[in-house]
Amino acid sequence: MGHGGFILDKSIPGFPYIPLIDGVELFFVLSGFLIGTILLKIYKKNDGIDFKEVFSFWKRRWFRTIPNYYLVLILNILFVSTGIIGGKIENFNWKFFVFLQNFNTYFTDFFWESWSLTIEEWFYIFTPIAIVVFHKSLVKVTSKKNIILLVIGTFVLLPLLYRYSISDEQVDPFWFDVKFRKVVLARLDAIMFGVFFAWIKYYYPLLWKKIAIPFFIIGLILIFSLLHFIKLDPIGFYAKTIYFSLIGFSAAMLLPYADSVKTFRTAFGKVITHISLISYSMYLINLALVAQVILVHFLPQTEMESYIMYVIYWVTVIVASTFLYKYFEKPITDLREFSTSKTGIS
Repeated sequence: MGHGGFILDKSIPGFPYIPLIDGVELFFVLSGFLIGTILLKIYKKNDGIDFKEVFSFWKRRWFRTIPNYYLVLILNILFVSTGIIGGKIENFNWKFFVFLQNFNTYFTDFFWESWSLTIEEWFYIFTPIAIVVFHKSLVKVTSKKNIILLVIGTFVLLPLLYRYSISDEQVDPFWFDVKFRKVVLARLDAIMFGVFFAWIKYYYPLLWKKIAIPFFIIGLILIFSLLHFIKLDPIGFYAKTIYFSLIGFSAAMLLPYADSVKTFRTAFGKVITHISLISYSMYLINLALVAQVILVHFLPQTEMESYIMYVIYWVTVIVASTFLYKYFEKPITDLREFSTSKTGIS
């Protein structure tokens, strides 16, 4: 909705104009919850995690994410180089191949949407390593449950301290978004809130069921309050530091109830299920490879054209993503079953 909103400027200026929680925040906590659950199971099953399990975990994650990313990255290079979409090819460099383009600094004007995937990839790298290190250091003095909690607390605290360390920098809304919201070292805590809720479910399953509805209601109230009642001034200390912690934790509070919804056997449910399957491909192509093509070559000139083009935008994204998922993403993801089937890692 956000990336294609400009298409409707002739008919609905400013669309989508209703402030909603950033979908990326929901993605981060959901990812943390799912991957955290996997790591917790590995940790319990193997009485700790050694580097053999870590490499197996990485292999499965990278089979899932890297091939699609590289394919779309190469397409971005071609599209920008040939002028099919806007952007600055001089801003592309080797860092994009190893997810370093926004590790401790910012980048602009080339494949911008990749910023959130780099945060995800470094979460994959840092979290199991931290569990190994903390386990080897502390297993004789505390429980595995506490070790995981210490890992979570560390990754919640360190990004907050990093944001605090750079909070004196004066930025406008654009540079606030680029320098604070989209830098790996500043945002790893967003995913860790999801891991924390996976920890709650894993070690306190009865409590997990009890908090589902209350946390869902409280989470919605907090999100609504953060978006509507507290002015997010990019110059201020709050926006640069505490805001990201609050919005991440509020988003994570929706997880217990969402996790309780196990089936959705309606026509609408089938649509949602399909969207969930192709969502990674949608994430990679919707902005640069579809929306930017429309912006550069097919920008609507009338109100009716804007409605038609917006429908075309959505249909193109869904159809192209379905094709990419079916014929590229899923076949490559399936290959991991042959290389990691003995580990039992999901």
